[in-house]
Amino acid sequence: MSLLARLEQYKGQFGADAAGRVAALLERVQRARFRDPEELIRLHETVLYLRAYPQSPRALQLADEILHAFGDRLEGIDRKPFVYADVSGIARTGLTTNFSHPFAKSLVERHAGCIGIDWDKYEHADRLGPILARLIPEAFEDWAIAPHPDWRKWYDKAGGTLEWLIKGVTPQVYDLLELPLRWELCDSAASRSRARIPREKIFYHEGRLLTRKDVSIGAEFAGPKIKTRRLRAPEARRIMNVIVDASAVRYRELYGFLYPDLANVFHADLGRGVDLYYFGVARKWRLPRRSYHSGMYFKNGVPVGYVEVMELDGRMEVGFNLFYTFRQGETVWLYIRLMKLFRERFRVTSFYVAPYQLGHDNDEAIESGAFWFYYKLGFRPESREAAVLAEREAAKIAGTAGHRTSARILRKLAAAALVYERG
Repeated sequence: MSLLARLEQYKGQFGADAAGRVAALLERVQRARFRDPEELIRLHETVLYLRAYPQSPRALQLADEILHAFGDRLEGIDRKPFVYADVSGIARTGLTTNFSHPFAKSLVERHAGCIGIDWDKYEHADRLGPILARLIPEAFEDWAIAPHPDWRKWYDKAGGTLEWLIKGVTPQVYDLLELPLRWELCDSAASRSRARIPREKIFYHEGRLLTRKDVSIGAEFAGPKIKTRRLRAPEARRIMNVIVDASAVRYRELYGFLYPDLANVFHADLGRGVDLYYFGVARKWRLPRRSYHSGMYFKNGVPVGYVEVMELDGRMEVGFNLFYTFRQGETVWLYIRLMKLFRERFRVTSFYVAPYQLGHDNDEAIESGAFWFYYKLGFRPESREAAVLAEREAAKIAGTAGHRTSARILRKLAAAALVYERG
């Protein structure tokens, strides 16, 4: 068995013996060279998982050392395999995408030297014409008369920067430009390899991870309330910068991350090394009917996923996403803790999961069997037809060893929303 395969085996294994073996393997990894891009990706994701779920202080230290120097391993390596959404954001890689104005503005203000227009992928450069003609008087003649002006030339000639361009247009005009931005991560703290928030007390896993049989919604709801605190403005801004970066390197933008209410950013310690930062949207951007909140959760300082919720009359819709790297973690426990917090904070009487989260027009949710994740927690279909089908399929699973629900059946089950109502 290869060194990497042996290390992967210890994801989720804990105890003194496992901690010692993981530390020994990580020491060997520090000295080893990997030249295959796929192996490097596997290595990065394994070590990042071990950093979030460390067995010992030594394992955490070694994982951080490997990740902080990970960019050195990519010298001379083909970077194309590193651009896909499930692995993007590794140190000294890059990505190209269209960011909405709030994200683009935030990223350029903080990472200006690493972000620029990807001209080779810009299919709508002509849209810059009326903008640059207004910002650069000498370019007006080309815009008015020339059949095919070279807008990149005018942009460069004027010493154009993204910050200059973003300040020169309204947010609506910027979004219509559809600028493909190239972000070279270098060894930035924004990379997934280095993204962290400070945490004084690390939770070291000395026993096995919590599974579905270890937790229940009823028991969690009956437990002590989860304490929260409102962040002061400087801390709120620092946390939001980390959240924006962690989302952007994964090609993701949530409505709440675009327009956060920075005066009302809250922190909740969910336990077991998990911190949640959540917030609503600024007054100007609030939804007309539903109350909207979003947030990101961190495991021992590492961003591991996000949540967005919408509430109306005690009924809350929950969108929950755990980043690919960490889906072998304590997902059920974490989800129930989030339900508990939002129930306490917003007086929720029922929770609702939309069809998209279950697999409607969402192949990723079908492949992961998302429907059964919620069903086994106690959520039930609103549709009578889906409820009957789910009961029939659950009986097959219970009575037939190795039975797996087909994608066709999962799509039928995902056609209706799921609801959890206490009792």
